[in-house]
Amino acid sequence: QVQLVESGGGLVQAGGSLRLSCTASGSIFSIGDMGWYRQAPGKQRELVADIITSAASTNYADSVKGRFTISMDNAKNTVYLQMNSLKPEDTAVYYCNAAIGNRPYYTRYWGQGTQVTVSA
Repeated sequence: QVQLVESGGGLVQAGGSLRLSCTASGSIFSIGDMGWYRQAPGKQRELVADIITSAASTNYADSVKGRFTISMDNAKNTVYLQMNSLKPEDTAVYYCNAAIGNRPYYTRYWGQGTQVTVSA
């Protein structure tokens, strides 16, 4: 079985920074991509950023470009999300997501979520 364990959420004032981490553990042969989604109350879950492991290419939501940075430590099966210049509208539960399997057959896994709250 595969588990994604997130950490790093919390309460921060607007303009502050947080760093989220997500580590994949268990039966892992290959990771296709890892990323972060978020869901605010009353809203749909949305992609924040993701990274394709083989190409190290990244993708960001327009709302976070220039403020958030996604990175990955392949040796540790860990993805990070550095969040700077946080805004109240970044408040949400942040979920880690990963495609894990054996290329080209991957299964998507989700973490349990970590709360990020940005006060005005």
